[in-house]
Amino acid sequence: MPNKNFDNCVSFFIDNGAFQGRLIRLNEVLNTIINKHSYPLPVSGVVAECTVLAAMLASTLKYDGLFTLQTQSNGPVPMIVVDVTSEGKIRACSRFDEERLNAGQKLRKTLGEIEPSPHLMGGGHLAFTVDQGKNTDLYQGIVDLQGKTLAECALRYFKQSEQIETGLKLFLKAPHGESQSWLAAGIMLQKMPTKGGIEIDEEAAKEAWNEANIFMESLSEDEVFNSELSSEEILHRLFHNNNLNVSQTKEYSFGCRCSKDKLFDTLSTFSQDDIKSMVENGKITATCHFCSECYNFDASELIKQ
Repeated sequence: MPNKNFDNCVSFFIDNGAFQGRLIRLNEVLNTIINKHSYPLPVSGVVAECTVLAAMLASTLKYDGLFTLQTQSNGPVPMIVVDVTSEGKIRACSRFDEERLNAGQKLRKTLGEIEPSPHLMGGGHLAFTVDQGKNTDLYQGIVDLQGKTLAECALRYFKQSEQIETGLKLFLKAPHGESQSWLAAGIMLQKMPTKGGIEIDEEAAKEAWNEANIFMESLSEDEVFNSELSSEEILHRLFHNNNLNVSQTKEYSFGCRCSKDKLFDTLSTFSQDDIKSMVENGKITATCHFCSECYNFDASELIKQ
């Protein structure tokens, strides 16, 4: 049975609203995403970590539509795409070069092991996009993939683009032993903008921020993945002396937006020569990259006589 302590993101404030935060923990939604594919374990690890980061970042925004995290890079895992809808539906997929992946891991003596995501992505960029549909502007933020960890790459974005002082820590746990379950989590803190006209003690504010980050960094893997602890209990352990105020909880589940009609519309944009090259035994088969659902079309539906 699904654990109610997972697959959600809890928003909170501490220090009288001076800092806001998020604590996200994913389990079933992550396993559903990964089980839709047959990725090698290291690639699944990158997908899992990108998924929890995408959900974390999406939770900080007010939008009605689609948030997308996408990587483009030159490593053995050159692309990751994670979609998070405003209703909390998540899907994800990846491209990878298995030969390059194995060669690199053999060289590092890490064959088949989970590695920090940037090791497998290589050089490139990380893009965040918010699409709220027709008649709205598309918002996009981009940052270079520079950092030893995915969290470091994301923090570069906040420092360079948003200029919001941010603390971020990500967790990942692959299936091991009797457990065949993937787990991922993340915790983030951000300084709230100072309201105009209010005088603050800069030294005290700096000390409070450093203290809050120390508490955040003290969160351990054992705690965050403890299925018997609720997110509220974890936050109380960390920030009970910081005037903790839990504001809301966002639930997440797997959801793919593909359909036969959508794929038909996409195939209809292809040239007749391309469509004819796809025909096998009078059928055209299209597979969704996100959920691996296969759709079959009669060739006569798409080939014009």
